[in-house]
Amino acid sequence: MNRSEPPPPSDQDGSTKKPLEATSEPAAEPPAEPTPPPAREPRPRGRRRPRKNNPGEEIQRLPSEAIGEDELHRPQPADEPISRVNSQDLFQVMRHTIERLERDETARGDIKILSRTLRELRYAFQVFRPYRRRRKVTIFGSARTAPDQPDYQSAVDLGRRMAAHGWMVITGAGGGIMEAGHKGAGRDASMGLNIMLPFEQGANEYIDNDPKLVTMKYFFTRKLMFVKECSGVVCLPGGFGTLDEACETLTLLQTGKQTMIPLVLLDHPEGSYWKDLGVFFQKQLLQNGMISPEDISLYKITNSVDEAVDELLTFYKVYHSMRYVRDQLVLRLRAPLSDEVLERIRTDFADIVKKGTYEQRGPLPEESGEKELAAYPRLVFNFNRRSLGRLRMLINQINGHAETQTSLMSSR
Repeated sequence: MNRSEPPPPSDQDGSTKKPLEATSEPAAEPPAEPTPPPAREPRPRGRRRPRKNNPGEEIQRLPSEAIGEDELHRPQPADEPISRVNSQDLFQVMRHTIERLERDETARGDIKILSRTLRELRYAFQVFRPYRRRRKVTIFGSARTAPDQPDYQSAVDLGRRMAAHGWMVITGAGGGIMEAGHKGAGRDASMGLNIMLPFEQGANEYIDNDPKLVTMKYFFTRKLMFVKECSGVVCLPGGFGTLDEACETLTLLQTGKQTMIPLVLLDHPEGSYWKDLGVFFQKQLLQNGMISPEDISLYKITNSVDEAVDELLTFYKVYHSMRYVRDQLVLRLRAPLSDEVLERIRTDFADIVKKGTYEQRGPLPEESGEKELAAYPRLVFNFNRRSLGRLRMLINQINGHAETQTSLMSSR
């Protein structure tokens, strides 16, 4: 049994049942018999539940550059409208969906997929919740990279540097680049999303048996958590899986299904892995009209850990976060834009405004629940929701030209 697996819950008569938890193996087919009552949620074996930290105390210990949004108010996906925190309406929709699955006489195999998916995500949400205001970087890369290879050392350096800035590091919890990222960050700043495989994917020693480790059966639930919970992604060289993760992140950014985040494709100083892929993007995708010129802004290729760290931190230098309020995109800023810069933005980025122009103002009434961001100035405009590469270029300009004489505001 996997060490991150939960124990079977005990019945009153002392017997046990196979648990249905995100970190367990799928239950064997039971014989035909009356359905027993649902079992109590099991605790993970060999691990404590993640400690419910006092959010105020945790935030006070972090540098402001490591503090993100209130997780109760963060829109997922980015274009979801603001709604009340009480989610009883959504629970009711889910109950109706289950009733319809029963009425449809859905195949047992399909129900197993749905049931396992729901349980995996519920457990992962629970593990990540205490840390959601803390910024995190997801590191992708090959499980086969040996410790004596330069890419391994680059991942160690990256993990150490980001942890020093208060960020946490998420990896797939296995060996190679995943192990290196956790080694650099240290156990306290590491989170892991392991995958059940019949080969080469045990949890590395820096996250094994840690309460911040989740083991999942499905790649798609695991990949969802990788991008949903992070403030930036760094990909080091890897195989098919790494290319899949890099290109899927690009797809999510290009289509607006992921809140805008920095994506860094990092090679060791002498490497050409990502440069070669960049040449392919330019020659085959851009020149053949399959992507737009501004889509190149959605990622950065570099051979320098220093540049990778700078890309991650500079993205949040003035820009803090974004959300949609009805047809308006609201960019929250850590410092106000000068009148001169605002006018330049109105001219240079008029092409991505559907109607009207850019307005700098305070929070909208619909943002009243996010009191920790109430003092932040907003840049509000009617975004066409199509030109995501241009939106990234706008954020770059905000970070490079925002008024810096006024001290940056803290989100504590």
